[in-house]
This record gives sequence, structure tokens and C-alpha cells, in this order.
Amino acid sequence: MKPSLEHCFKLLLLLALGGVTMHVPDADVLSSLGALRLDGHFSFHDASAMARDFGNRCSLLPAAVLHPGSVSDIAATLRHVFSLGERSPLTVAARGHGHSLMGQSQAAGGIVVRMESLRGSSDRRLQVVHGGMSPFVDAPGGELWINVLHETLKHGLAPKSWTDYLHLTVGGTLSNAGVSGQAFRHGPQVSNVNQLEIVTGRGDVVTCSPEENSDLFYAALGGLGQFGIITRARIALEPAPKMVRWIRVLYSDFVSFTEDQEMLIMAENTFDYIEGFVIINRTGILNNWRTSFKPQDPVQASRFQSDARVLYCLELTKNFNSDEADNMEQEVTALLSRLRYIRSTLFHTDVTYLEFLDRVHASEVKLRAQGLWEVPHPWLNLLIPRSSIQRFAKEVFGKILKDSNNGPILLYPVNKSKWDNRTSVVIPDEEIFYLVGFLSSAPSLSGHGSVAHAMNLNNQIVEFCEEADIGMKQYLAPYTTQQQWKAHFGARWETFERRKHTYDPLAILAPGQRIFPKASLPLSL
Repeated sequence: MKPSLEHCFKLLLLLALGGVTMHVPDADVLSSLGALRLDGHFSFHDASAMARDFGNRCSLLPAAVLHPGSVSDIAATLRHVFSLGERSPLTVAARGHGHSLMGQSQAAGGIVVRMESLRGSSDRRLQVVHGGMSPFVDAPGGELWINVLHETLKHGLAPKSWTDYLHLTVGGTLSNAGVSGQAFRHGPQVSNVNQLEIVTGRGDVVTCSPEENSDLFYAALGGLGQFGIITRARIALEPAPKMVRWIRVLYSDFVSFTEDQEMLIMAENTFDYIEGFVIINRTGILNNWRTSFKPQDPVQASRFQSDARVLYCLELTKNFNSDEADNMEQEVTALLSRLRYIRSTLFHTDVTYLEFLDRVHASEVKLRAQGLWEVPHPWLNLLIPRSSIQRFAKEVFGKILKDSNNGPILLYPVNKSKWDNRTSVVIPDEEIFYLVGFLSSAPSLSGHGSVAHAMNLNNQIVEFCEEADIGMKQYLAPYTTQQQWKAHFGARWETFERRKHTYDPLAILAPGQRIFPKASLPLSL
């Protein structure tokens, strides 16, 4: 172990001289890691891999990577770093599947904990408990949601709330919120957790829930990794359907599009998943749908022209089992009759529940094959109050993005009452607000497909929201100064800061969020 530590230190120096953004720790600090008795191990050869993420716009090289063989390894490492005191520059970041957008799971010159390593430990297996009327699954923080789904489906059960992409870790999404088209009914994923196991910045392993250590429980949910590393989560389950009727329709009028969505999320009898998309300057939309969906009226669908227009897609699902197909058909027909979509654009298909929930992975496979997955992703995710959504759309879709579209644009409403206000998640102060996601890819070095072009549009959108007093909050916010974070949290900053001082007083955890940076580390890139 010690020779490899010495070799690693020399390697880090060479990389620093070569221009990789990093902060080299003291050699004695690195050597001290070798004295820790662990079930897992530290590694150094894969440090560069831990300095990359899905955003592909930030690369901060860690000093070491911890592959924990147990939760005790994480606790021992954090206790050790804590013992080094406030003068030590060493920080620790938990990395799940590396889907952060701007280095949030990175630790310059620090330690990255590879949370997926925990999945192989004997005490970190997925465990489904039927528990009478309240079934749940105990899942390791480093487990992928797709694996949680596979395991729970064996018992005829599944979590209630999802993200659109399931190849993310449990601890990763619970540290943010976890939002998809079921959130209007069940709230985000952070509203569907019964218990957590957390390793704090002091190295304490704490079990917490609404009844036990509740302050830490609510702090960690949506807490951006600032208060502890989530090593286990107890997640509420419900009976899983076998099949899903998957529906897409188009609108040309934004007011009808949003009013219909709002009506659906407030209705007692409604669809099981509701998401909207904005489509700008796309041609042949319905032809693309034909590869996976069937048109309700093939003749009328063939006559539809989508060119050079801003259109709005409403995506809906209705869950059912095979013996419920007739009832499902009646319910879907009745619900669709209340909507004001373009009648010739109704497409649908029936798929398994698993196929629907894992739908984005199919797109990932195609993009990887084309070399278009591991490119920069300058995403912008906003939460917009209902009272501002029409003004927002008029400016953003009618002016700023009129001639540009570098990726999907999500736009759908959720209910504030389904979001637990005791968590650390910050949302607009209205009962209905919209998630608007600009999911841009930037495969080119210049022009419309470049990072510079996408960031220019993102900045225009944010500046408009601020100048027009839209009341916007950012989700997965890429802020780089504490002043920006204070403005983001508003009146909740005092609570957030108090919790930080309680559970991570030396600001060891999640330095990539740039909220409470150590004095020896830069506040921004």
C-alpha cells in the first residue's frame, strides 16, 4: 500500500504540472490513509475517471479513490479526515453513477468515495420487506434505481416515485430530490423515504427517520450531500402493475397545453404519469413516433405537418394488469375526451411497466453507439411558479429559443403539497409549479451545437427570469459562490447553515457543490 501511495503522489505532481485542475495534498496526509484498517481499499490509478461526470464540463482530480467494502470504511475515512482538523485541505465527495453536471461529485485533491462499491458488501444487499400495508425496500446508497426496480418487481412491488433515468444511485437522487411524471401524485423521491442511514462529516454512522434523529433525516433529503453520505435508504413501495398504456399527443397552443396538464394533476381520477415536452423546429415528429407507437387514426396522422412550428407534446400513461384491459381502455378514452390536443396526433402503445420506466436507457444505448453520450451536457433545470409560466413561455420559447433546439425540453406541473417542506429541497412558493428542463447536448466545438452557444441561451433564460421577477428556483443548481446559494435558499439559509455546522463543521463533505468551501480551496472554477 505505501509504495503505491508514494507513486501516486509523484503521479499527482506530474498531472498538476500537465495542467489538470487539482490541488495536491501533503504527502504525509496521503500516507496516513494507508494506515487505515479497511474492508475495502484506496486506489489511485482510477483518479482521472473520478474527475469526470455526465456534464463533461468540469474535471477536478482527487488524490485518492475509496472503494468501501463496508459502511465502516466510509466512517473510518471521514473520522480520519475530521481528525486532521480545520487546517487540512482534504475533502470527501460521494460519487454514485457520476451523473452530476458540473463537478458536484468531485473532490479536488481530496477523496472520492465510489459508492457503487458498497453494492457488493454482504451487509449492503437489497432487502424487500412486505410489512403488511406498508411494504418497503432497504437499498444501499450506491445501488442503482434500475436494480431496485428489478428486485422489487420479483415481489410484485415497486417504489412509488421515480426519475426519468433509472441508472442513477439511490443516494444520489435522494441528495437532490428525484423528480419524474409521478411526482404530481406521490411527490418526489425524497417524499417517499421512511428511514436513512447516514455517515456524517464527523464520521458518525446515524440511523434517522421522521421519528429518530429527524433533523438529520430532513437535512440529508435534498441536502446536496452537505450533511452526510447516504449509505442506506428505506423506500416506500406499492403494488406494481404489469403493463402500461403509453400515450403521446401534440398541442399547438401553450395555454391549452398547460391548462390540460393542471386539470389532470388536480383530478382524483387521472393518469399515472404526466409529463410535457416543448418541441421547437422539429420535422417529421409523428414519423419518428411510428417506430414505437401506433397512431389512433393513421390517415389523419399522415397528413399532419409539424415543420417550423413550436409544438407541445403531452406524454401520459395508465397502468393496468391484463385482466383490467377493458376498464383501462374506458378510463383512457374518458380522460382523453376532456383534453384539447390536436386529434390527428394521438399515438399510443402498450409496454411492460419495466420497459416504460427504463425507457431513457434505450436512448442512451443508441447515443453511445453514435458517440453522442459522453459529450458536454450544459443542462438547465428550473422550477417556475404557475403564475409566471405563460410569461416565461412567451419570452423563452417565442424569442430566446425561437431558432434553437439542442435537446429535449421538459415542461410539466407538480403539486407543492406533495413535497415535504421539512427537507432541504427549495421550491417556489405556489401550490402548482412547473419543472422546466433544458436538456442540451453540445457535441460540437463551435456553432449551434457548442457549449458556448448552449450556455449563452441558458444565461439569457436565467437573466430574463431574474429581471422579470419570475420567481424561479434552480434545480441541480450550478452556483459557484456562497452568495448565490444564500439567495437560492432565502429564508431557509439559516437552517441550512446551522445543520452544516452541526453535522459537517469542517466542511469536509461534497466540496463540488461550492456551498461551504474550505478556506484553502477555490470558491469557483
